Amino acid sequence: MNALPAFRAPRWAPLAALLTTSVLLTACGSGDDSSSGSSRPKSGGTLTFAVGSDAGCVDPQQVGSNESIYSVRQTVDSLTDQDPRTGKIVPWLAKSWDINADATEFTFHLRSGVTFSDGSQLTAQVVKDNFDAVPKLGALGILAQGYLSGVKSTTAVDPLTVKVTFKEPNAQFLQATSTHSLGIESSASVKKTPQQKCSDGVIGSGPFVLKQYVQNQSITLAKRTGYDWGSSLWSKKGEAYLDKLVFKVVPEAGVRAGSLQSGQVDAISSVGKANEAALGGGQVTLLRRANPGVVFGLGVNNSRPLLKDVKVRQAILAAVDRKQIADTVFPTGTQPATSVLAHTTPDYTDLSSDLAFDAAKAKSLLEAAGWKAGRDGIRAKDGKKLRLTISWFPNAATNQPALELVQQQLKAVGIGVVLKQGQVSQFATTLQGGDFDLVWGNVTRSDPDILRTSFSTLLANFYRLPATSLDTAVSGQAATTDTAKREQLVEEAQKLIVRNAYNVPVVELQTQLAVSKKVHSLDFDSGSRIQLHDTWIG
Repeated sequence: MNALPAFRAPRWAPLAALLTTSVLLTACGSGDDSSSGSSRPKSGGTLTFAVGSDAGCVDPQQVGSNESIYSVRQTVDSLTDQDPRTGKIVPWLAKSWDINADATEFTFHLRSGVTFSDGSQLTAQVVKDNFDAVPKLGALGILAQGYLSGVKSTTAVDPLTVKVTFKEPNAQFLQATSTHSLGIESSASVKKTPQQKCSDGVIGSGPFVLKQYVQNQSITLAKRTGYDWGSSLWSKKGEAYLDKLVFKVVPEAGVRAGSLQSGQVDAISSVGKANEAALGGGQVTLLRRANPGVVFGLGVNNSRPLLKDVKVRQAILAAVDRKQIADTVFPTGTQPATSVLAHTTPDYTDLSSDLAFDAAKAKSLLEAAGWKAGRDGIRAKDGKKLRLTISWFPNAATNQPALELVQQQLKAVGIGVVLKQGQVSQFATTLQGGDFDLVWGNVTRSDPDILRTSFSTLLANFYRLPATSLDTAVSGQAATTDTAKREQLVEEAQKLIVRNAYNVPVVELQTQLAVSKKVHSLDFDSGSRIQLHDTWIG
């Protein structure tokens, strides 16, 4: 098997330093071999993994739901990878790269001999085809589109050298190339419509190949024979250990837990708090890791008449008891939100004082805004009740109980809330269409540029924010090549979002999986998703 070529560090040191900021992460339990003595890794077998939902799409470039990313991530490789322990960007399909002085040009030197599962070769032209097609992905491609916004051109310099040029400095882009959203697909897949890619899947160069997709039931993957170009972070060279991966969609947390305990499945996602005690011993290991990025919370449609008033938004912010929700609903160790970013995100700022639970303050803000208490407990103004709808989607077992608590907490200060459930596959179209008051969700990314992707009015602007100095801050942090300046701008952006209540942060997402102790080396990546190349059963 070929050894990985030596890594040539970027010539621009300040950007390298920026993108290797340590990401402090927590874990409980492990997927290493210590759980069952000194058994040696062995090839073969099928891993059956029960997940709670299906996003209705098997294209990595379009999928945003963790439960679907677990599977489809295994089918594509990325230009780079990110070390989950240090945040450092390391080689994968690109053996090295060069970045110019102002971070407007990124030149990637590709590994030779990489093929897609249809036999076609990885070339600079294929990478160009991928990046050129991203703007055409539509509503489901928001993450990939955000990472590539401001691209001036992508050029195939020679068969194994590709250069991406931006109109202005773009400090976030190197980390973006490590994400599943910019996973590289074959030219044949790139030519398909976004809808075709969602339903049929894509041809990738990854360690596993999509064999069957039955929407809302299962995703089946098979080992890619001849695979020999894994991430430099992986311990095994060449092909994966496992022959087959089966991801079964099992919406009920209790049923997933029971299936693991009975041996019907080998691992489960979204372990509910109620199931922790039963799963926390014997032949099961609990794996936990806090997700970086935008925390779970309420995305606010700032164009809605009731929500245009900053006092109403700030009242919602103050009325939410984050600690109660984290302690009551979420897995052990889940932290209340202390900013719009999780504490595991580079350049996170602690704004816990701004997010303190204060029902009296919430009531005072509503009074000042003219909303008077009614006999039924719901406030009114000018004959209109203060009622809002929270749209949510069942892609995590904690969503409904968390929102039922939010509903109670807001009612206690006089805000009526209706909970509106939709299908997971409708999430992106709901945001795009704008037919919502508040929407429950989070976005995982190990880089603070997720604030620009989520809240810039110059991009999709799903939350209908007005143009303010927030645009300057989020655009500026992506453009600056000064690490201290970027940290300052990210801090400013967090303060503007929280203090203006453009978003209502609630809890940090902590990914919690339960894994049979016969499963070894099932590891989290930097985004708290999983990589299964090194995983084996024995």
